[in-house]
Amino acid sequence: MIAAVWLPLLVPFLAGPAGRRLVSCLPPRQAAWLLTVTAAGLAAGSTAALALLVIPGATHVHAVAALGRLLTPLATGSPYAVVAVAITALALLLLCATLFVRGLHRRWTQLGRAKRLAARADGELLVLPDETPDAYALPGRPGRIVVTAGMLRALSAPEREALLAHERAHLRGRHHRFTAVIELSALCHPALGTLREPLAYALERCADEDAARAVGDRRLTARAIGKAALAARGAGRRPGLALAATAGPVPRRVAALLEQGATAAPARPSAGIVIAAALLACLTLSAASALEAAGDLHTSIEVAQGELPRR
Repeated sequence: MIAAVWLPLLVPFLAGPAGRRLVSCLPPRQAAWLLTVTAAGLAAGSTAALALLVIPGATHVHAVAALGRLLTPLATGSPYAVVAVAITALALLLLCATLFVRGLHRRWTQLGRAKRLAARADGELLVLPDETPDAYALPGRPGRIVVTAGMLRALSAPEREALLAHERAHLRGRHHRFTAVIELSALCHPALGTLREPLAYALERCADEDAARAVGDRRLTARAIGKAALAARGAGRRPGLALAATAGPVPRRVAALLEQGATAAPARPSAGIVIAAALLACLTLSAASALEAAGDLHTSIEVAQGELPRR
């Protein structure tokens, strides 16, 4: 197996630092899409690399060799080292698969709970008779906005409209799907978990900008988000899939909204392009390395079957 098979396992460690820089340099919607696609692609590449590492060691098992009609095992180095790597890769692959299935089941369960809670609403809004200020978007078909009586009293009428516009943006943009991709990708490679925070910030910034456009006042939107975050500090635990305007680095988001002419425009577009190109390069490198390793493995199998002369 060529050394390229290891690259998809190493490249994800570069994604976190790049992702944290990216959200400050690109428009939030573009940043969210790029982070999500990168996470999914790198997760697929690392999973493929683990599978490719299993195969050479597995051919030392007679049943596997007979099934593949191999005359010799696929080993270019010490058989003990190849088998040890295969066993380790198989254990990691099974662990990732188990975590992935459990993660899918957890998300499905959370979505079911969200649907049951949303069913209590007559329309778009579900008002809870709770004096603790809180508000969040609850995904589903259709999604609902959950707000407590305490939050409604904490904000003025224009601020309430700005807050509700923010939560509508989460539902309209299906932002819970972005977070689901990142969460499941992190179960395939732990380094991808570092993309959770930058993605959450990018999604909140998307909703901030959408809310500002909906109410036509950036300062009002910033004030509503700031007041809601201060009021919701004592809020209880929200449902697992909830997205809230009070989440994430609120001061940083408020500052972005108050920037003059900051209609989602990045402060450093050239840096954003460079970082975006770096992330896309990581994604390309991971995919190309996995494909090259797969091609090398296919050639080795043909050699072991006697169909090609040994190089």
